[in-house]
Amino acid sequence: MRQVLLVTALLGAALAMPASAQDAPPRPVISEIVAPQSGIANSWVGTVTASSEIDLGFLKIGTLAERLVEVGDTVSRGDVLARLDAVDLESELRAAQAGVSIAEANLHTAQDAYDRVKTLADRGVNSVSALEDTRNDLAAAEASLEQARAAEARAEDARDYANLRAPIDGVITSVSADPGSTIASGEAVLTLAAIADREVVIALSEEDATGMAPESEFQVRLLSNPSMLTAATLDRIDPVSSRASRNRDAHLKLSDADQTAFRLGALVTVTLKEGQETIMTVPVSALIGDGTVPEVWRVTPDDRKVQRVDVVTGPQGGGRVVILSGLSVGDEVVTRGVHSLAEGQTVGRRVAPGKISGAGQ
Repeated sequence: MRQVLLVTALLGAALAMPASAQDAPPRPVISEIVAPQSGIANSWVGTVTASSEIDLGFLKIGTLAERLVEVGDTVSRGDVLARLDAVDLESELRAAQAGVSIAEANLHTAQDAYDRVKTLADRGVNSVSALEDTRNDLAAAEASLEQARAAEARAEDARDYANLRAPIDGVITSVSADPGSTIASGEAVLTLAAIADREVVIALSEEDATGMAPESEFQVRLLSNPSMLTAATLDRIDPVSSRASRNRDAHLKLSDADQTAFRLGALVTVTLKEGQETIMTVPVSALIGDGTVPEVWRVTPDDRKVQRVDVVTGPQGGGRVVILSGLSVGDEVVTRGVHSLAEGQTVGRRVAPGKISGAGQ
C-alpha cells in the first residue's frame, strides 16, 4: 500500500510541473555560420574606364568648320581638336586692332599739344588754364589707348576660343557634332577621357556594398586574355544605386596596369584578394533585443543550446548588417525563429535558409 501511495504522489508531482521544465524536443530553426565576407560575392565582371571624362565645347556660338579628331584618337594637352568658322571673330579682332592704332595716334597728338603748351607756359607766353586743358586731353588719350588695348586682348581671346584645345592628355571617347553644324555656347562637341589613372568599375549588390571593407584589394584579369593580371584597390562606392539594376558602382583604382593591355572599355574579371580584413555580416532578421543593444542567438556547438550575445553592428544594406564585434568566424547564429526562443533552449540541427519553411519570427 505504501509503494502505491509513493508512485501516485510522484506521478501527481510530475503532472503538476510546468511544461517548460520538462524535456522538450529541439526546436527547428534556420541558422547561418559566420564566415569572412559572409553573404558577399567574391568575383565580378567589370569594365576599364577613365578616372575622369571631360565634355569639351566652345565658349562662343558659331559654325563648326573643322573637327581634327575621331573616336579613339590619342591627344596631348594643348592639341587643337576642332575649329569654329572664325570669319566674324577675325573681323572683330581687326576692328579692335584698328581701334588701338587710332588710340595711339590720338595719344601722340595729345602728347605733342601738351608739350607745346607747356613750353609756352614755361616762358610765360601761354596761360595756366590752357596747360590744364591739354593735360586733361593727354590723360583722356592715355585712357582711350588702354581701353582699346583691352578690347584688342578680348578680341584675341575670342579668336582663340574658335580653337578647341585638349586640356589634358587623353583619348577621344565620343564626338557629338560634325563640320557644318551650328554649335551653341557650351554645347558638348567631344568627350575626352584622361589617359592616366585608369580604373575598373564593377556593379555591387546592396549586400556586397554593405560588407565591402574600405580599400579592399582585388586581382584584375583581362577577360580576353586571363594571363594579363594586375592589382586594384577599392577607391569608392557610389552612394546611390542605379534605378534600373538597383546596384551600386564600385570604382577600383588600377595599380601598375599595362595601359596598352588594359585599354579603355576592356572587360575584366575582378576577384577579391585573399587575406583581406575579415568583414562579417548576418541577416537583419537575426537581430533581437529592445533596439538599444542589438543581440543575436548564438548556438553552442556541443549541446545545441542558444544564448544571447551582445553585438556591435555597422551599416545595413540588402537585408544584411555588418557585425563589428561580438561574434567570431565560425559562430552559428539563428537567423529565423529568433522571437520564439528562450535562453538555454535546445535547437535542432543546423538548417540553412531555403531548407525549411514556416519558422516563426
